[in-house]
Amino acid sequence: MDSKHIRLGLRANWRQFALLVLVNGFVGAMVGVERNVVPVLGRETFGLVSSAAVLSFIVSFGIVKAAANFWVGGVAGRFGRKRLLVAGWLVGIPAPLLVLLAPNWGWVVAANVLLGINQAFCWSMTVNMKIDLVGPQHRGLALGFNESAGYGAVGLAALASGYVAAGAGLRPWPFVLAIGFGLAGLLISSLLVRDTAAHLAAETAQDSAEPGIGLSPWQALRRGSWQDTRLAGCSQAGLVNNLNDGLVWGLVPLFLHARGVSVEHIALVTAVYPLTWGGLQLLTGGLSDRLGRRGLIVGGMLTQSAAIAGFLLFHDLTGWLGAALLLGLGTAMVYPTLMAAVSDIAGPASRASLLGVYRLWRDLGYAVGAVLSGVLADRFGYPAAIAAVATLTFISGAAAARLIQEKQRDLPIQTAMEEEYAYLSVT
Repeated sequence: MDSKHIRLGLRANWRQFALLVLVNGFVGAMVGVERNVVPVLGRETFGLVSSAAVLSFIVSFGIVKAAANFWVGGVAGRFGRKRLLVAGWLVGIPAPLLVLLAPNWGWVVAANVLLGINQAFCWSMTVNMKIDLVGPQHRGLALGFNESAGYGAVGLAALASGYVAAGAGLRPWPFVLAIGFGLAGLLISSLLVRDTAAHLAAETAQDSAEPGIGLSPWQALRRGSWQDTRLAGCSQAGLVNNLNDGLVWGLVPLFLHARGVSVEHIALVTAVYPLTWGGLQLLTGGLSDRLGRRGLIVGGMLTQSAAIAGFLLFHDLTGWLGAALLLGLGTAMVYPTLMAAVSDIAGPASRASLLGVYRLWRDLGYAVGAVLSGVLADRFGYPAAIAAVATLTFISGAAAARLIQEKQRDLPIQTAMEEEYAYLSVT
């Protein structure tokens, strides 16, 4: 399709936008099935004693997802968003089947390698395709919808799998659900979703006669990791944010299980967090377009720190549910806002690459969090591990306040492109 006849914006592209929201719901549901079932499976079915050993499945997931995020961000323009979206589903569908059939824990770790690739390819492409469709004025809103659908589905799938496991056992039925989610996502992506290359070209050309200029992988990594302090501030906050998510995914279920909490109640606590996070992103994503990114990012990190400490301060189900609710609020403030902030700084031509770098660091948080919290829990106990993560989150919020500067988002696209050209001219 000729990019000259493409219209950007949510109203002009709402059908494809809605399909991508639905697709990302299925992406989130794939990982949501694991949120409370797999850690308990490690303890009860495979007899793992070490917390670090149980959390090894999150380490494999996080490392692979982070690396795949970086790779897919750099090649998205070359191979096309839709092709990579479909490829992600083809890789991911076997993952729950491996867990369902696993004779040992190594199969579960291997399954999460496939799940990491699935999440990187599919989630990254739904993010980029939505941003392509809506244009520069509503990035926060688009990301709010995307992350709301994804993490709302994480929460619903976690709740469903927990109750299914309580009634029918840890295997096979929770993972049969996941296979169904994967097949639905594959069919919609293959048959109904259209590529957004023409929309990206239209945005790139909208206010500039210059051709789009991208970044090499090394340029993107340097710029997104340390050379641009704004992007570095976003990357470190993203890493700690997902470190927190890994804590709730892996260690909190073990923490509650050790205190005699039932599988149904563990499912309730682990579901309230992503459900709150997912639902509130519909508000916080658009709010960041109007109020700015920095305040929501810093406030969200500090809220997360207080919420994680709440798991130690409370000693009953009601208190733990309150902590999970507060953690969901803090994460909703941060999650879509960080990606919108990166998109503000990047020009259209290098947006996918710089988002890939950000998502590399963000999803390494899963692996860092699993190793850190698992080792601390084994050596000093669950409370020490949770307290350490709460402290680290507070420090990250303070660093974000110093590094992340607000960017004027009402300037034309030309401004972002000029920054891009100026950066490339000196690198």
